[in-house]
Amino acid sequence: MADLQDELHTTAEVGAFEPLVVEAGAGDGHADEADAAGADLLPRAHALLAAHPVADGYSGLPWALRHLSWYDLEIGESAVDTDLPRLREGHVGALFWSLHLPEGLVGERAVGATLEQLDLVRTVVEAHPEGLRMAHSAAQVTDARNCGRVAVLPGPAGAAALDDSLGILRSLRALGLRVLTLSGASWAGVNGLTRFGEEVVREMNRVGVVADLSGASDATLRRALTISKAPVLCTRSAARALRPHPANLPDDLLAELGAAKGLCLVPLTAEQTGPSVRDVADHLDHVRDLAGPECVGLSGTYDSGAAHPRGLADASGYPRLVAELLGRGWSAADLALLTWGNVQRVLRTADFTARAAQVRREPSTASIAELDG
Repeated sequence: MADLQDELHTTAEVGAFEPLVVEAGAGDGHADEADAAGADLLPRAHALLAAHPVADGYSGLPWALRHLSWYDLEIGESAVDTDLPRLREGHVGALFWSLHLPEGLVGERAVGATLEQLDLVRTVVEAHPEGLRMAHSAAQVTDARNCGRVAVLPGPAGAAALDDSLGILRSLRALGLRVLTLSGASWAGVNGLTRFGEEVVREMNRVGVVADLSGASDATLRRALTISKAPVLCTRSAARALRPHPANLPDDLLAELGAAKGLCLVPLTAEQTGPSVRDVADHLDHVRDLAGPECVGLSGTYDSGAAHPRGLADASGYPRLVAELLGRGWSAADLALLTWGNVQRVLRTADFTARAAQVRREPSTASIAELDG
């Protein structure tokens, strides 16, 4: 973890960004004052993000690009929420590109569609070498940032992409997959993980694929926290206590996720967090209070078809959100963890866990028929 600690104390020293606490009024009459205070903090937000850019936990760009006959992310692309000018304006340094599939796509069709999206991700990255770089490890994410590129990490993919095969899991990892969502499969349902589902998690640990538990049942989440030797993610989950969305997490699960050193990536969607920057900040405050500052992150959820809060319509809005958090008294150290450090910790720990597991454990040949039949 020494290299991560070094990153958190580079050019922008923590002491250089001691927050200015701005009291925000409870009523709508204070909105203009709060907005003005946020604008005053924008220069500091940009400076902090220049040193600790955003590692964005979810982008639906691959599926969105499938429907465009032509695009150029370097000069800007109005047909999607994400392009390089807006990523640079928002100080995004890493981006998870979702490989999720339309509901009902299963079996060979799900595997094929996932492979096609992986191929598209590689094609898009290769077509924009001055702005994007594929990253398969935490070290490669840091290298991309140091070269002024946005690191692209394939995933999360849906569990249907495995077609109940651990061999397909290993093949997808070899092609770059970093995150798999544990929901929508017979082995990860309302009653939790089956024996085969537990073997999937163990093999994910062995090959370095991180488990995403957004949308999974409470029982699946709890069992995955017990089984997994690597930290887990919730790529699109906010606080259910503030907004009762089914993908949001109740307080007890947020506390358990924090105790296990997992990571809750709060989505910037109006449906899950609310219609304003302040609503998103409320969720971030809540998750930080319950899970801890090392267990909260950001998930833009752009190009997913979701509506976004005012001021956060695309990735260029991240400085506004950070300015709001500065105004609430968030320290530079906590903000550096929120934007960059926490995702890097999860990736580094997953990489270390995989190397250790490969020494102890051969590739699993278990089948769903053998374990759950």
